[in-house]
This record gives sequence, C-alpha cells and structure tokens, in this order.
Amino acid sequence: MNRAVLIMAALLAIALPLSLLAGRVWIDPATTPNAALILGELRLPRAVLAIVVGAGLGSAGAAMQGYLRNPLADPGLFGIAPGAALGAVTALFFGFTASAWLLPLFALIGAGGAMALLALIAGRTGGIALFTLAGLMVASLAGALTALAISMAPNAFAMSEIVLWLNGALTDRSWREVWLAAPMVVVGIVLLARAGGGLDALTLGEPVARSLGVDTNRLLWLLILGVGLTVGAGVAVAGIIGFVGLIVPHLVRPLTDRRPSQLILPSALAGALLVLVADSVVRILPLVTELRLGIALSLLGAPFFLWLLLRMRKGLA
Repeated sequence: MNRAVLIMAALLAIALPLSLLAGRVWIDPATTPNAALILGELRLPRAVLAIVVGAGLGSAGAAMQGYLRNPLADPGLFGIAPGAALGAVTALFFGFTASAWLLPLFALIGAGGAMALLALIAGRTGGIALFTLAGLMVASLAGALTALAISMAPNAFAMSEIVLWLNGALTDRSWREVWLAAPMVVVGIVLLARAGGGLDALTLGEPVARSLGVDTNRLLWLLILGVGLTVGAGVAVAGIIGFVGLIVPHLVRPLTDRRPSQLILPSALAGALLVLVADSVVRILPLVTELRLGIALSLLGAPFFLWLLLRMRKGLA
C-alpha cells in the first residue's frame, strides 16, 4: 500500500461523515428530528454513490492516461460515456421511464454497444493509434445522435429531462442505484488493476512492451472491459460527470513513483473524494435550485485543463 493510498483513504474517511451532515439543512444527529432516517435513506446512499461513481471515473482516467501515455487523456475519449449517455437519452426520448430500472438499463446497453464497437474496430490489432481514433469516432457518433435526439424531442418536457440528465447529478438517488453501479465499478477497477503491469511496460514503448512479453491484445481487452464497466455504470446512475478522470491522476501522481500501476487505486480513492466533496458543495450552495454536479465539476475541470495546457506549452518552449 503506497503513500498515496493512505493519504486519500484518510481524507475520504474525514470527508464522508462531513458529507452526511452537510446540506441546505445541516443535520445534528442529537437534535434533528428523524436524523437517523434522513441519514440512512437519503444522505448515506447519495454519499456512497458519489464514492462509487468517483472511484470508477478516477481509476478509468489513470488507466487511460497510462495506456495512451498522454496526461490529457480522459475516459470520454473511449466513447463509452457518450455511448451510455445516448442509451439513457433514448430511454428519455421514448418515455421509457415508467420503471426506475429502464433508464440505467438503456444506459448500460449504450455503454455495451460502444464497447462492442470499439472491440470490433480495434480489438484485434491492439494498436494504440487505431484504438484512439476508434474511440473518437464512437464518441463523435454518439454525440451526434444525442444532439439529434435533443433536437427531435417529442415535447419540451422530454427535452428538458434529457438536458437535465446530461448535466449529471446525484439528486434523489437511492440504494437502488448504489446496488446497480457498485458491483460493476468494483469489477471494472479490478480489471484495470490487473492491467497495471502491462501499462508499466508500455511506458517504454509498444515494441519494448511486446518484447517483454506483454500481450497487447489482452491489455486492450482489459482496458475496454474495465473502462466500460467503471464509466458505463457511473453514467447509467448519475449522467455525464466529466473531468474527474482527467484531474485526479495529476493530483495523485506526485505522491507515487509515477508508474501507471501505482496510480490506479489512489486515483480511484481521489476520484471518490473529489466527487464526494463536490456533491457536498453543490448541496450547501445558497442557490434557488441545486447546481448540477456535472456542471460544477466542469467549472472546476475546464480551468484545470487550461492550466495543464499552459504548463505543457511552457515545457515545450
């Protein structure tokens, strides 16, 4: 267990109880009426879901940056998040929301479709360049179809639902969403961790990694399945929450020896911490309506991305 894991786990242990108490109405377990009910049925599942979603996005971001050897890589490049979003938008477009399970089910089908398309295009070669281009193509196609669905929404209410869902949030989530997403995220993180050794070898270059015995096709499949499960499950229950996978590896990397295998677990914890804290902040902001979590993290992530670009430009000068 490296230093980054201990630090992130300690910070998460501090943030979790604070998150349970925070909100428009702060809870004092000793005096607030029905405090146990509010904490157990409202605050705790929302906090656990924030941890689950953030852990999946953080670990996927670390694995992506390791595989592509690009510090600006994000899980969205795989096209799996846009694919899951397209599935959910399809459910909203046709009004398949009578059952609480249908929307996440459609989102998972969308994520699975994106994974299948990626595997069909690039799964046999294991080449990074082809895989990146395939991911961009899938993301562009899913984005275009999502925009088409918004423009052809049957009514203003459906359009509003689609737009709100795409902005990402953990509002009104329950234990049902936790039980849906958590198993898939855990399995996804395990698969990404198993890819860690191959990612370490890949930092020396693809030919060297092959000469060291790394099966690049197997590595690619581990990444497709791992990122598909972690990101797809998160999008299915919370909508689009961007920039977590981009930000957290950069925060964790100085605490490690910078090997990709040493980044995945700390990035999962850091992602969980970031989403948990961000969700707590949007709950206590004095606004008329709660700020959507996806928007809040985009407001944080966009300047961070600009800072990364400026730092890279300075390094190249």
